[in-house]
Amino acid sequence: MMKSSVLMLAIGALSLLGGIFALLNPLAATLTVEVLTGYLFLVVGVLMLLSIFTDDNWGSRLFSLVLGCAILLIGVNLISNPLLGVLQLTVVVACLMIFIGVVRIVFAFRIPTAKFKIILIFTGIVSLVLGGMILKSFPFSAAVVLGVLLAIELTSTGVSLIGLGIAARDRES
Repeated sequence: MMKSSVLMLAIGALSLLGGIFALLNPLAATLTVEVLTGYLFLVVGVLMLLSIFTDDNWGSRLFSLVLGCAILLIGVNLISNPLLGVLQLTVVVACLMIFIGVVRIVFAFRIPTAKFKIILIFTGIVSLVLGGMILKSFPFSAAVVLGVLLAIELTSTGVSLIGLGIAARDRES
């Protein structure tokens, strides 16, 4: 049986390599993210539609039907036209960053601890700036934004898992 430390190290190394490859070719990574997102929406839409048969409440069935159809249509749209999907997802990501930035700043003024307040304000400003930068350079940013975000996520996950794998290996020996 494989030790958990070896598994974490292997997955971490694969994630790190994936992050490096995504950073070297952000356009390909962006298209990959778009297509995978499309298929994910497709699967979630189908599962929501199937959940209609398991619920006894007509209100829940209607909600699942409407939401399932909408999610399914989003998935079909993303898969059938990947370039348009990249543009759409880039706008969604930018808007989410701006929204999250505003929420962080608002919450910062609701917590009593000063050091956490500063951290939330700082990260809120970073999110606002990143979202604004993406929208300002749109549609040109669409070609690489999703790929670069994937690269950052894969790289940070890889580094984290490698660190955890080394710590687990040291603990096991």
